[in-house]
Formats: sequence, structure tokens, C-alpha cells
Amino acid sequence: MIFEEKYDYSDVMLVPRICGDKSPESRFDVNLRNDNAIPLIAANMNGVGTMEMALELAKSHCYTALHKHYPVEDLIEFFNKNSAQSRYFIYSMGISDSDHEKYKEFIFHIDTHPMICIDVANGYTNKVRHFIRKIRDIYGPVIMAGNVVTIEGVSRLAEAGADIIKIGIGPGSVCTTRKMTGTGYPQFSAVLECAEFAHRYLKNIKIVADGGITCPGDAAKAFAAGADYVMIGGEFAGHDEGGGTPCGVLGDTSPIMSNNSYYTTHRKFYGMASKTAQDMYNGGVADYRASEGKEVLVPYRGPIANTLSNYLGGLRSACTYQGVKNLSDISINAKFIRVSRQLNNIFGN
Repeated sequence: MIFEEKYDYSDVMLVPRICGDKSPESRFDVNLRNDNAIPLIAANMNGVGTMEMALELAKSHCYTALHKHYPVEDLIEFFNKNSAQSRYFIYSMGISDSDHEKYKEFIFHIDTHPMICIDVANGYTNKVRHFIRKIRDIYGPVIMAGNVVTIEGVSRLAEAGADIIKIGIGPGSVCTTRKMTGTGYPQFSAVLECAEFAHRYLKNIKIVADGGITCPGDAAKAFAAGADYVMIGGEFAGHDEGGGTPCGVLGDTSPIMSNNSYYTTHRKFYGMASKTAQDMYNGGVADYRASEGKEVLVPYRGPIANTLSNYLGGLRSACTYQGVKNLSDISINAKFIRVSRQLNNIFGN
């Protein structure tokens, strides 16, 4: 059975709104913070969700979901050493017994109780629900969990005890779930429908738009669709703070010589369900499954501060076009139109 058409970010655009007397005069009048934080989250991926990234983004009051492969000793030291900034750090974990044991040791040795991200590609299984409920009952942290893309999925995770629910299956730049399984949901429609349901019927449940962000405009559309947070992966890759293997445009790790100094043009970046990640952390892809991610080369982008400034500037401008002074209000009266093309690419992307 085929239902109504659904849309990705590239399929829609925000319509400018008539500004009232209390609308911002410029982007400098716009407040992006919500509860003293800017609701952008660096994804818990190698090359993005690093400790170095977390420290840098915290300076701008943005969040980082640390990737889940740090040794517990390093995590304990990092959170305790940087307790003043730890509200912007998110602890990530899977749902195995070893994940639970690692978290148990972590929480016993730190002074704060950070938000945690229970991160599973398929958030629809009973095992995910049971694990969320167990962590909630034993430790009582703020729980971000996912991933799902439907109202039913949001309802189940909320019932299990999740406070913040991640929306997105297959939209990421290094995710191949849609290709390998034929499963997913266009990201804009998923965020729009899940956020509307959560905010109308589920008390205090927040929504994270996770994946599919290719530019600041996509983030603006996600917030206007009702997302409380936007998680960014590929767009935050390739920066100094994310690390990643330096290489040339062909993946060659030999540095290039210029003006008596060595440099590289790209960084390796891969999905956490890719063969690269599975080989690194799990001894290879299990016989019963296939890789659902890929490794790519992203251009070296320098400090994350440059890209972050670009995103924050775009979000502020988007708020002025919608006539709101606070990012949290951008979804109020937001109007979208269906488009066949949103960019003029005569001079490239």
C-alpha cells in the first residue's frame, strides 16, 4: 500500500512572514539559546563527537554527544576535569550488558549526572524499550534515545522513559540503511510529524532531528518543523577538533609538500555502522548482517568555529525571515511550500 508523499529538506522551503512591530530588526537581535544553551548537537560519531569538539562547542553553549568508544577511564577524567562545561557533554551508550557495566562504572566515579544518549539504529525493538526503562529506574538520568521516524516509535520510547527522542533512519551522509534495507522515512516529514505529535500529546518530550543536515538552511527547516534539537554529523566532520585520518583527495595518507611545510587536503570520515567502524571496534561485520554505513573523504575544514559561525548566522537570519526573536519560536506559524528546486547551482554547490 502506498500512502501520501513524504518530503526531505530539499523538497521544501520556508515562506517569509510579514514582520510585526516586535520582530527582530537584524540577526543581531535574535536569541538562539533555549535554557541557556544553543540546541545544536555534534553527533556521536568518530571524527565529530570527540572530547576536543565538546570543549570547543561548549564555549558557544552547544552540545556534543561523545562517541561511545572512549575508554571509561578517559570519560571519567574528562567529565570530572571539565565539570563546569559538562552540561554540554552527552554520554553515549548502546544497549548491551557491557554498555551497562561501563555506564555503571562511569556514573559511580563522576561528580555530575550528564544527559545520556542510548543510541541504536533501530529504536523499534523491545530490547531498546526494556533497556531505557532499566536505566531510567536504576539511575534516573535525562535520557535521549532513538532512532525512530514514526509517531508509534516516539510513543513507545516515551512510554519506556525517554525524555528526548532522536528522529532519523537513513538520512545521514555516511549511512546506507536505506540502500541496504529499503527502510526509512524522508527526514523533513519524519521530524514534522513526530514533533507535532510529541508536543501536542506527550508531556515534556523533546525531539531531535538527527541526520540529513547539509547546510544551515536545513537546520532552520528542522527547527521550524518543530525539532527541539538538531544533531549534525557530516557537516561537522573534517575539522581540527574532530581528528580523523589526514589524507589526500584519493585517500592517500602521504602529506603534500608546499612552501617547506606538509599538509593534507582531506579527512577520512565514516558511519558508525560502516565496515570501517565494525572492523575497528567489533572485530568485523557479523556474519548475519551487512554494513549499513560507508567511509568517505571530506575536505579539511580547519577549526569548527568557522563552520559553527556559519550555522549560527544562518539560523539567526532564518529567524528574521520568520519574524521571531527566539529560535524556539521559529516553528510558530511557520509555512512551508513544496519546491522542485531550491538552489541555483550554475556555479556549483
